[in-house]
Amino acid sequence: MSDPAWSLHPQLKKDTIDIGDLPLCRVLVIQDAHYPWLLLVPRRDGAVEIIDLDEIEQAQLMTEISRVARALKDITKCDKLNIAALGNVVPQLHVHVIARRTSDAAWPRPVWGVMPALPHDPEEVRNFISALRRKIWLG
Repeated sequence: MSDPAWSLHPQLKKDTIDIGDLPLCRVLVIQDAHYPWLLLVPRRDGAVEIIDLDEIEQAQLMTEISRVARALKDITKCDKLNIAALGNVVPQLHVHVIARRTSDAAWPRPVWGVMPALPHDPEEVRNFISALRRKIWLG
């Protein structure tokens, strides 16, 4: 159940495409076609760190990270998954799930700041979102 006081941080709203809600998290696609890159944002007002969630919510977060990561790996056939909760720029708790390839622009470094964001091809991102929604049970 979503926290009624919760809202998505404006920077995350600006940088993402909303694809739906799992029981705890809003699932978003980062608007950068260089990498298949998802965010999970727990819908809990004031959550900055994973430890700000209670133990049941922490377990649910791990379940949702695993579900999304498995789906992303299956869809993209990536070489490696990067999963991180940093929050150095945007304090709202969010978890990055990024499909990496040894041939991507940033490999083997982290993706942040390596390349300017590349806009998605509208049809490709629609197909990606549709496949992802099916795999993670969003419809």
